[in-house]
Amino acid sequence: MAVRLLYLVFRQVMAWFWLLARSARSKNVEILVLRHEVAVLRRQVRRPQLSWADRAVFAALTRLLSQAACLQRIVTPATILRWHRDLVTRRWTQPRRRHTGGRCTAPELRRLVLRLATENATWGYRRIHGELAGLGYQLAPSTVWSILKRAGIDPAPRREGPSWRQFLRAQAHGILATDFFCVDTLLGHRLYVLFVVEHATRRVHLLGITANPTGAWVTQQARNLLMDLGDRAARFRFLIRDRDSTFTAIFDAVFTNEAIRVLRTPVQAPRANAIAERWIGTVRRELLDRMLILNQRQLGTVLAEYVVHFNTHRPHRTLNQAAPLQPLPPPASPSQWGAPRFSDHDPIGLYPKGAIENVSEVSEVQSRVSGRSRSTGD
Repeated sequence: MAVRLLYLVFRQVMAWFWLLARSARSKNVEILVLRHEVAVLRRQVRRPQLSWADRAVFAALTRLLSQAACLQRIVTPATILRWHRDLVTRRWTQPRRRHTGGRCTAPELRRLVLRLATENATWGYRRIHGELAGLGYQLAPSTVWSILKRAGIDPAPRREGPSWRQFLRAQAHGILATDFFCVDTLLGHRLYVLFVVEHATRRVHLLGITANPTGAWVTQQARNLLMDLGDRAARFRFLIRDRDSTFTAIFDAVFTNEAIRVLRTPVQAPRANAIAERWIGTVRRELLDRMLILNQRQLGTVLAEYVVHFNTHRPHRTLNQAAPLQPLPPPASPSQWGAPRFSDHDPIGLYPKGAIENVSEVSEVQSRVSGRSRSTGD
């Protein structure tokens, strides 16, 4: 592969030297002929197959073309972004392990499991497994779970008390949710972003960015969050987090000292922390999937800008299309209808005109995140 790339680069360099010796008339004629050949091939081949060496040559030469010319090529800026996403996916995708299978469960035992579940609606798969063990049947709890799941029976029925969704809705004003998400840079380095979102208002707090998240670093970000909340920290009663090993007992103690109870989500249950997961999807669709990140400093800049846009401008259906920190204005009368006045500040170039107005708040968030990274040695 590497030899092929060197060969293609050598051919392009030699072709460039050969073009220097030709007249402008012959070059123009050849360009017209090549354009017609490309038009014929595009009618016959809808999507050409490119090797990774061809992609490297196209990515290097496309930078020398104008923006209008790039839109007519088979390799566009969107194509290069898709190549980078595919490269990151192939790097971090683990090969699937082959399922070796197991012993087949006897039909009589399946019918017994379903009978116990039907006649005892409050029994979960663990209780049914215990009853079967008392009768002398040896099988794994996961087998009972699979039998109930395939039959459409809930393996762990709720016995009493509110459901998780009802709990989140009833306690929304006192719930914080935290989580990590990762960003792969242009050079393949992975950065981790820690954030907290308030359930009631959907307000997002960007805590920090690091390439090496440790328990000490995460604990320090928790202390910084409580300092930023100030007196508002007393209104929160619960913190939802997953079972990541970086959330240590010291991290939980920081919130427990403020009378905030830490709730851990079940294993492999992202819906239990759906508000935080939804914000991760939003920031990827609206920001990170539209640009390439070079380093940690650039990521901190664009995320600080986006968090301010998200908290002060972006509408939310849960809030009746209001922003977390910006309530809806009173309805305008017909005499006030006209072109709205917006701010022109948008250094990233990804938001609608007027989406960013509070420049000082963007600088404050950016300096806070970068200062925390320096104070923890990142």
